[in-house]
Amino acid sequence: MDLARLMRPRSIAVVGATPRAETYAHETLRNLAALGYDGEVWGVHPTHREVLGREVFPSLADLPAPADAVVVAVPAAGVPDVIAEAGASGCGGAVVFGAGFADGGDRALQDRLVAAALRHALPVIGPNCDGMVRLHERAALWGDALRPQPAGGVALVSQSGNLAVNALATRRGLRLHTVVSCGNQAVLDAGDLLAFLAEDEGVRSVALYLEDDGDAPHLCEALARCADRGVGVAVLKAGASAVGATAAATHTGAIAGDHRVFRALVEEAGAAWARDGHEVLELAKALASGRRARGRGVALVTCSGADCAVGGDEAERLGVALPPLGAGTVERLRALLPSAATVANPLDYTALVWGETATLRDMIATLGADAAIDQVLVLYDQPAGVDGWSAQSWANVREGIVAGAAATETPVLVAATLPELLDDTSAADFAARGIPAACGMREGMLCALALQPVAGGAAERLRAIAAAAEGAVGGAPGGAYAEGRWLAEDEAKALLRGLGVPVVPGRVARDEDDALAAAGELGWPVALKRSVAGLRHKTEAGALALGVADESTLRREYRRLAAGGGAVLVEAMAAGAVELIVAARRDAVVPALVIGMGGMWAELLDDAAVVPLPATPARVAAAIRSLRGAPLLSGGRGRTPLAVDAAAELAARAGDVLLAEGLELLELNPVLVSPHGALALDAVVREGPTRTEVAA
Repeated sequence: MDLARLMRPRSIAVVGATPRAETYAHETLRNLAALGYDGEVWGVHPTHREVLGREVFPSLADLPAPADAVVVAVPAAGVPDVIAEAGASGCGGAVVFGAGFADGGDRALQDRLVAAALRHALPVIGPNCDGMVRLHERAALWGDALRPQPAGGVALVSQSGNLAVNALATRRGLRLHTVVSCGNQAVLDAGDLLAFLAEDEGVRSVALYLEDDGDAPHLCEALARCADRGVGVAVLKAGASAVGATAAATHTGAIAGDHRVFRALVEEAGAAWARDGHEVLELAKALASGRRARGRGVALVTCSGADCAVGGDEAERLGVALPPLGAGTVERLRALLPSAATVANPLDYTALVWGETATLRDMIATLGADAAIDQVLVLYDQPAGVDGWSAQSWANVREGIVAGAAATETPVLVAATLPELLDDTSAADFAARGIPAACGMREGMLCALALQPVAGGAAERLRAIAAAAEGAVGGAPGGAYAEGRWLAEDEAKALLRGLGVPVVPGRVARDEDDALAAAGELGWPVALKRSVAGLRHKTEAGALALGVADESTLRREYRRLAAGGGAVLVEAMAAGAVELIVAARRDAVVPALVIGMGGMWAELLDDAAVVPLPATPARVAAAIRSLRGAPLLSGGRGRTPLAVDAAAELAARAGDVLLAEGLELLELNPVLVSPHGALALDAVVREGPTRTEVAA
């Protein structure tokens, strides 16, 4: 769909225009006047002929020309007909305010709306939304309260109307370009809107608030466009999704639900991850006004010893690197600052030089010249309503910071220790000079992290992930999908062995004598397992015998296991030092590989890394080394280093198999890692859904 006319309208029709001030339609007309929209504005209503000085027509078909954008502010039952008329009349797109569709349980009504839009390729925002504001266009397809405000470079796409309303009302130096409340996302989802905004003139960053995954390939492509054009993205994703029945039957679902997979996708894009509405706006603000650092070392600057202590603790919690200053930097700072200053990182320059513009400038420039410092974060707390000498001293501090930022190639950021201690005017002034200004010490550090270097090739990587996500089976008209089959363990291992995944040696035994022969081939002791499709937790089911070392025990255990039905596997006993869980799964937003500390404690340790597929062994090795338990693998505390690269090869190959074979789930738990290699001991495989034709 072409969104250009909807997003850049030169004419707007408000369907449901009425003199009643308490309506969304009336408020929309007021907002258009308040922003000074200079395009054509028409009302549409069957009986009114003038509202707020705007001409009102009986129907969309009666307008002087097809409207670029249509605001639909009528009861839900009438919306599909309005959408159909808008499409038939040649309008460019629509915004639907009303609720009462899928949000209220009426899926059929929403389906009618979607069908009407698709029939005419009409882009529609909503329903169940507050609409859209385009500040550069001075266009407000917006039914809630709105104040005129300066335009900037931050766009917001939000499934929450309340977050969108609050963003437009906030005063924190945030200068917005576009705000879209997309509601139910019945026709256009966040990925569609992000793809447009990525190439929209003046957009430098986008904040996303999402409640569902949307169309994964579209979202990946939109994130790739942002990466191509250097548009920053900050994401707030609400609620960890319930893990599907397939994954819930295995350990993987417990340690890596859909939410973690979504976050892994966001991080692949080099986007910032937020935990609440405040953070997502602060991050987007920083991404719009700041430039990327060349490395990861941050210098924290304050005039308070307490801020040094608290800031140092917060930096450690967040993973912000505060490297020691070089000897030359320390020498220059000691010559510049009072003897009471704490010349270290964090740096307490004391209030003795408060308001000394030149000193502050030289201090920031000196820090920026240090080889270990890639960003300078200055704490700046300005109370509201200062005047007289105090106001002048704050102005001097601001100018010292600005002059210091201009005197160094190292990016400079500002943060208030408390959110209310950064006024709108100062924050906007800093941002206009390329200095991100964050409301809150923690938020300042998060902004510093968000502006650190991003690995190259993000766009190419995202498009590869999108291609993998395209392979996921979904519904289609005229067809349905049956759940995939669980493989018995012997089937699963035969599949994996044939495709190059290292699994423990073994085979199915036809009877007791054959089991004895298999043990002789493999070498004593051996493991015996019942192999039945759908059996996933063998220990709890008593479906295995380990360390079988003699004939009598083997015969007894074989008879016990065979009595339960299915095949009996005889396998070698493998030796290794650390167990991992490795799984490839397709039931989240994109296919993903999950690697965690394995065995019976997988869920309790909650130590997992998630890598969207496809994944190279090098990428997987980096994920394994990011685990909290990684020292167990890498030789921590004098332990023997294990074959991490072999484990990464095995895991990457498992991901390749999932994609190539169209599987839903492939779980290897445990994977035993030794100094010499890695081997999967158990395997759970579920085939992908299959299409079943629906009878006519």
